[in-house]
Amino acid sequence: MKIFIITVIILIGIFVLFQIYTIMSINKTETQAYKVIKVEEKFEIRHYPAATMAMISSTSKSYRDLGSSGFGKLAKYIFGGNSEQKQIAMTSPVHMDISDTKSTMAFVLPSAYNQTNLPKPNDSSISIITTEPEYVAVIQFGGFASNESIEKHKAILENELKNKGLSYYGDFRYLGYNPPYQLFERRNEVIVALNWNSK
Repeated sequence: MKIFIITVIILIGIFVLFQIYTIMSINKTETQAYKVIKVEEKFEIRHYPAATMAMISSTSKSYRDLGSSGFGKLAKYIFGGNSEQKQIAMTSPVHMDISDTKSTMAFVLPSAYNQTNLPKPNDSSISIITTEPEYVAVIQFGGFASNESIEKHKAILENELKNKGLSYYGDFRYLGYNPPYQLFERRNEVIVALNWNSK
């Protein structure tokens, strides 16, 4: 019985240390640059400059399906599945645009890269794109994301924007910041583009 208790304590200690290491590693990961323009009670407005991303398109219509089908392809590209067999650092967040017609998933690439100095993906279904600068409204939530939690926060953000008289366009998108094995201090966001320049 004593050996069992000691074993459990050791395993718990290893688990806690692993989670601490994961959180510290995530804090050192390059995050897509943005500027906070305005902070409201339940959301904030940001400006995102142009960014270079690796993106796949999919017929998936849910967070779970898009994540399982797209993540492996994009990860393979940055872990050497490219014309130069080059390792490209993981950044955050992962972008997901989920709709009933066409969904996309994208990795933000490190700021040192652009379309001229990136290796070509071996997988022809991966596109290298440069996004347009944009103003967005953002609502943040913790825990593990799901279709339900994304839809819930989308509805909250949509209602807040209507109450504030803010005009938005395009799909509501999901941003995920953490690996699946990180259990604590998880960060998720739902964003939508704003017609902010017209105000």
